[in-house]
Amino acid sequence: MGEIRIGVIGGSGLYAMEGLRVDEERRIETPWGQPSDAFILGELDGRKVAFLARHGRGHRLLPTELNFRANIYGFKTLASSS
Repeated sequence: MGEIRIGVIGGSGLYAMEGLRVDEERRIETPWGQPSDAFILGELDGRKVAFLARHGRGHRLLPTELNFRANIYGFKTLASSS
């Protein structure tokens, strides 16, 4: 897919990015368990982007249920593997 240099964590109300051409969804295993959702990988204005819905699609996770360590580790994994 190319080098991913931009990661976006969507908060309440941001479950998708307008204008993002989706190439794939990727689930990542981390030492801290599952991230909030699958990472959405695609292109936005000619740049490779990884997007993660912080509360999961449909806002299914409460703030106290967020696995922030897994979320950040997932982004780092994507950046190092692209």
